Amino acid sequence: MDSKVNIKDRWRSFISELLSYFNISEDLESQAEVEASIRSGVSFKGSQLLTLIFAIFIASLGLNTDSIPVIIGAMLISPLMGPIIGMGLGIGIQDYELLKRGLKNIIAAVLGSLLTSALYFLISPQYEGASQLLARTSPSIYDVFVALFGGAAGILSIAAKNKGQVLPGVAIATSLMPPLCTAGYGLATWQMHFFFGALYLFFTNMVFILVATWLGVKMFRFKCVVYQNAGRAKRVKYIVYSVVGATICVSTYLTVIMLQKNIFLDKAQYFVENEMVFPNTQVLNHKETFERGKRIIDVTLIGEALPKDSLQLAMMNKLDSVGLSGTTLNIRQGFSVTSNSNSGDDYKSNDKFYELMQNEIANKQSVIDSLRMLLAVHNQYSKESVSVSPEIKVLFPSIKDIALSQIVAASVETSASDTVNMIFVNSPSGLTASERNKLIQYMEVRLGKKNIHLTVNPSSFPWPSKSGKTL
Repeated sequence: MDSKVNIKDRWRSFISELLSYFNISEDLESQAEVEASIRSGVSFKGSQLLTLIFAIFIASLGLNTDSIPVIIGAMLISPLMGPIIGMGLGIGIQDYELLKRGLKNIIAAVLGSLLTSALYFLISPQYEGASQLLARTSPSIYDVFVALFGGAAGILSIAAKNKGQVLPGVAIATSLMPPLCTAGYGLATWQMHFFFGALYLFFTNMVFILVATWLGVKMFRFKCVVYQNAGRAKRVKYIVYSVVGATICVSTYLTVIMLQKNIFLDKAQYFVENEMVFPNTQVLNHKETFERGKRIIDVTLIGEALPKDSLQLAMMNKLDSVGLSGTTLNIRQGFSVTSNSNSGDDYKSNDKFYELMQNEIANKQSVIDSLRMLLAVHNQYSKESVSVSPEIKVLFPSIKDIALSQIVAASVETSASDTVNMIFVNSPSGLTASERNKLIQYMEVRLGKKNIHLTVNPSSFPWPSKSGKTL
């Protein structure tokens, strides 16, 4: 009985000690100090407003030039988190004046950011969407989790006595500034998919930073303001719950679409690279499209023309086997270049065609060089067999015939192979060991080869002297 009690006590002690590592009550500052810190960052006036404008220009330059370090620098400079965390505090302690002030300032900041970035991109000479720019237009459920955990780290760092360098990391992770600049780019170039996609990404980040702050305030057990309106608090909570729920639903839907697209692109690329392989025909280029539930694969082939109908039927059957049933497959055979074409796809096809032809020429040249080398070796041995005969007749009178060859010896058991230089001689009276060594040394010097193997009087060898032909 005592042993069971001891085990329970040890287990409780272990759990208590483990939980003590997660106890933050002693690390928190007072509510008054935390509120003062958050309230001071809610307003955009003076230096904070100018800092925001500078950060907008820096982020726009980074997106315009596709420079990751510049974009990160803009995120570190941006003061956008102040009003968002202020709104989360206002909801948590039911200070609706603070909530209203934070909302007014964030709206002003968003409008200012959109107008400033739109003005920049109207002036900027570069209008091509860079990769970092495009990356800010596809929000998903993952952005929800990033903003939620980033906001949690942010409010904890503000409330903790040992603040460290958490907020700069939160600013980078939650990425508030670049989406606003991307939305400004969409506004300047009148591309609404950029505008609404990036604006929704910013909205998602903002909402869940706010939610994380609100939950953090509740966990820290901050006291609410003295004069609170229960009805007003209920309405605010209803609005917040509705906004959060709608944001999660939209983000989940977009994530499902994104995952479906990624799965399709992976399967389509595998299909083209592994199934569309033909002896005398190659894939020049291929493009996969996934829009509004429609899946399309466009493939251009070059080389020997294949029967169109049978090719289409065979490829459609293979599409079903790799899980791409219902996909539209467009196969274009041959290659044509129009002189008045200026589209990006045609330029890519031209580049691909040029690269393919260069590789084909290089491969064929390699084969030609290899064949030339083999032919040179064969000719060398053929010529040497004839030219060396008079010399052999003088040096080795007992030798009647000689044959030179380079052969490949292969192992049946291990499939290992090696090239062997051979000398075959017809010497009816045979050769002494000294004569053999002398002959091998002579032929190594004459041919410029090492490790020459000698075979004397091979049986059933078709020597010229035996057939009546002269040497």
